[in-house]
Amino acid sequence: MADKYQIPFINACIRAFAKRVGLPVKNVFQYLDRFKGVDFLIEFYPTLHLQSIEDTVDDLIVMCKKNGGALG
Repeated sequence: MADKYQIPFINACIRAFAKRVGLPVKNVFQYLDRFKGVDFLIEFYPTLHLQSIEDTVDDLIVMCKKNGGALG
């Protein structure tokens, strides 16, 4: 992780996702990890950090659904 803002950005995305779906952050992290949402945030950080957190959460929902997740 070359950018010092990458971890805070990922943390903010996980928290925003948790708020949207109404689950504890720990459960959301496990969900995102299982359905490749965390990998998505890391891989596409250079693009994702340029858009709003809300748009990133929308993208996470789509990505996780493609990988078998059902939240969102």
